[in-house]
Amino acid sequence: MKIAVIGQSLFGQEVYCHLRKEGHEVVGVFTVPDKDGKADPLGLEAEKDGVPVFKLSRWRVKGQPLPDVVAKYQALGAELNVLPFCSQFIPMEVINAPHHGSIIYHPSLLPRHRGASAINWTLIHGDKKGGFTIFWADDGLDTGDLLLQKECEILPDDTVSTLYNRFLFPEGIKGMVQAVRLIAEGKAPRLPQPEEGATYEGIQKKETAKINWEQPAEAIHNWIRGNDKVPGAWTEACGQLLVKNIQLEDGKMIPASHFFSGADSSALELTEEELVIAEAVRSAWKRILPNVLEVEDSTDFFKSGAASVDVVRLVEEVKELCDGLELENEDIYMATTFGDFIQLLVRKLRGDDKDNKCIIDYVEKAVNKLTLRMPHQLFIGGMFVGAEGAKTYETINPTDGSVICQVSLAQVSDVDKAVAAAKDAFENGLWGKINARDRGQLLYRLADLMEQHQEELATIEALDAGAVYTLALKTHVGMSIQTFRYFAGWCDKIQGSTIPINHARPNRNLTLTRKEPIGVCGIIIPWNYPLMMLSWKTAACLAAGNTVVIKPAQVTPLTALKFAELTLKAGIPKGVVNILPGSGSLIGQRLSDHPDVRKIGFTGSTEVGKHIMKSCALSNVKKVSLELGGKSPLIIFADCDLSKAVQMGMSSVFFNKGENCIAAGRLFVEDSIHDQFVQKVVEEVKKMKIGNPLDRDTNHGPQNHQAHLQKLVEYCQHGVEEGATLVCGGKQVSRPGFFFEPTVFTDVEDHMFIAKEESFGPIMIISRFADGDVDTVLSRANATEFGLASGIFTKDINKALYVSDKLEAGTVFVNTYNKTDVAAPFGGFKQSGFGKDLGEAALNEYLRVKTVTFEY
Repeated sequence: MKIAVIGQSLFGQEVYCHLRKEGHEVVGVFTVPDKDGKADPLGLEAEKDGVPVFKLSRWRVKGQPLPDVVAKYQALGAELNVLPFCSQFIPMEVINAPHHGSIIYHPSLLPRHRGASAINWTLIHGDKKGGFTIFWADDGLDTGDLLLQKECEILPDDTVSTLYNRFLFPEGIKGMVQAVRLIAEGKAPRLPQPEEGATYEGIQKKETAKINWEQPAEAIHNWIRGNDKVPGAWTEACGQLLVKNIQLEDGKMIPASHFFSGADSSALELTEEELVIAEAVRSAWKRILPNVLEVEDSTDFFKSGAASVDVVRLVEEVKELCDGLELENEDIYMATTFGDFIQLLVRKLRGDDKDNKCIIDYVEKAVNKLTLRMPHQLFIGGMFVGAEGAKTYETINPTDGSVICQVSLAQVSDVDKAVAAAKDAFENGLWGKINARDRGQLLYRLADLMEQHQEELATIEALDAGAVYTLALKTHVGMSIQTFRYFAGWCDKIQGSTIPINHARPNRNLTLTRKEPIGVCGIIIPWNYPLMMLSWKTAACLAAGNTVVIKPAQVTPLTALKFAELTLKAGIPKGVVNILPGSGSLIGQRLSDHPDVRKIGFTGSTEVGKHIMKSCALSNVKKVSLELGGKSPLIIFADCDLSKAVQMGMSSVFFNKGENCIAAGRLFVEDSIHDQFVQKVVEEVKKMKIGNPLDRDTNHGPQNHQAHLQKLVEYCQHGVEEGATLVCGGKQVSRPGFFFEPTVFTDVEDHMFIAKEESFGPIMIISRFADGDVDTVLSRANATEFGLASGIFTKDINKALYVSDKLEAGTVFVNTYNKTDVAAPFGGFKQSGFGKDLGEAALNEYLRVKTVTFEY
């Protein structure tokens, strides 16, 4: 369909772009004249595409259409006029000219709030519902037939800006495109506007925006937020008055709370890229202040002759220089000297604007000689928010079975919101615009904050997951910090290649590759290492430049939500990290199915991993990496260092209460040392202290949750029923909480359930093998569909190399176990999954390679 677009602003630009993507032919664009030498975004975009652009100051004089203007329009042969954000009166000769007529956008639910200040009056009247209307254009009275309406809830603290940015802008663009689609399909309705409920309110101006204090508090609140910053509600001060900002004699405006404070001495040190921006802004000041020979840090904007119109110009110039960075006029009044202005600008670019703090509803608990302050809501778009329908659930302390707190329970609609926030942050936000080195600096800063909060994070991990506190300090939290530092260093070292290809004579060719971020990634993490598994995946994901929606395990959400708070403090831009506690079947499934998610990273069971892989394929063939179940063999040869083998064999099974993906699921012990090995293991097991994970001498804390404890009890019952020998343990500990005894089984034969299935708990499974029969034990060790990890204990280097070559597992430990490091790739073979966490290899899971070929 041939369309003429008549309008202005970013809204008009977005509608124009979407219509072209839909395949429509835009035959002409009519917009407003340039202002201060700057073209309107709609006209600017159309000019790039070679579409005819007409910049008209008016269409008619004294109510009569201008013939030359109408002639220019008619020459285009448009079949439909689309008017997004049109602020001019368009003659009916133009409105009615096309075959399909004209449609226009209005930001209210017509017939309510006809007129130019519709959004203001929606708020001033305290409407509970707002929205927009697309109607068949009339002569400017907003009374034309209705085509399409969409409504939204008006929140108590909505302003003109929040309502516009949250709903009217994004949904309005979609609505305009949908309306055109309905017209093209011949399905567009024409519903006469009812007169019942119709209202018309005049344009809000400064002189009419004075506050009437003789009203209820709610009406005053609505009046102030409805007038918003433009035209701005005002009053004459008398008696007590809450003052937000104070304007000083020199014209500078400061927050009232800062009036008695000294100047902020913590000046930011600018990066090279920020210095370039600063110089570009300096040039803008020179253009605006022609009487100033040189703009110094001390140059004052207003003392140098700037007027209020120059404030608007500076805001727009900065927006253009800084890729759409949003400044308020108020910002310039609060930083009137060039040096102060640059500091303010850089803080906004880094995302650590002090006036834009996130409100967090903490749950506070006095634990471990600390006062824990734990967020418990969803984290979406840089804000902690309740779930759809205010749904919550209880997260349980496994040490005593008590309720820690209520946590927001994400719903499918929350996934859509989080993905939209992550997509916007990736495509339009600062994250994709800052250079890689600055991205690394933000991750370093995040790691530093995690270290500063290490004791708090470890205590939350003990409280929510039952992790032994000392282990949580070293591993759960300590390795998380190391992971972020490691990947922060990779940010500016992600490089492509130049590749020699055959020349197309007589021309020459140059081929290069670029490694690019994928986009929005979904990360689904397990409950055994809540923070560490989050860090393993998220650090690589962010280092590569992606944005992320994280689903922590439903039973262990609290360290993930505390991590979210630290990302804000680190200055990670809003929307880059989003966290949704909730069920896997609902939230994990929606992430796997979502068309805007381009990668899923998952750690969990093989059964669920298969389901995710299928969903990823069917949805949009999204990239996927899976770290799944394990039944890792540990082969202990008679020529080993027996003391070390016992020590590391214990660790291979009982580390982190056995809730360890690479735990040795089955030990093969050479016959000649079997009995001695078992005896020493049992002696060591009896020395283990089972108790409160926060006690510093505890070796063995509670299992993660009640359902898992019950599975361990049933697992041991299987083993006994099949004829394995239960040497010790096998039962729940008789005390409050989810404690299970460290357990040892011997005489385990290959056909038994416990020989084949993973327990994911503190259960040692021991089988014999004949002295010297290396190939047979290798065959038995590999006779599993799992291949996550494996281990060997021997002093014979030839045997160690031979066996490590033959073992079918992603990791082989020789004379050690659990020795993972942030620089070493980690991932499984066979049904233990594919893809890698950690090391350089992990970056490739979150990158795509683009090949570019030049001819010259």
